[in-house]
Amino acid sequence: MAKTYDFPSDLLAGQEELHQVRAELLALLKRLPWSVEPLDGFSDDKGWRQIERPASPGWTEDEQAEVEKLRERERELAVFVSCHRFWAEVATEERVTARSLLKHARETAQEPSEDGD
Repeated sequence: MAKTYDFPSDLLAGQEELHQVRAELLALLKRLPWSVEPLDGFSDDKGWRQIERPASPGWTEDEQAEVEKLRERERELAVFVSCHRFWAEVATEERVTARSLLKHARETAQEPSEDGD
């Protein structure tokens, strides 16, 4: 049986918010034009794969600010989670496994228990 860890609630909350911020940032980046600055479109079929991009109007100042805000929050949360005092309590050789379990804690919390609860 795999070892379990009693993660502190603030660490679990920080990891969950990190997941949410990353998902929000990814969704925003997918919606935005491919280039931050306005650029003409191009087509390149001379490489090992063809690349085509339509003209990009660039990002507005509000879009740039929103991306920067999310990236800054992502950095803050990544530092909070990775430098949390909890990790000092975990044996060095177990930290990678514990970190992986923390990353997937929300998935295991949503799984039904074996007795059907």
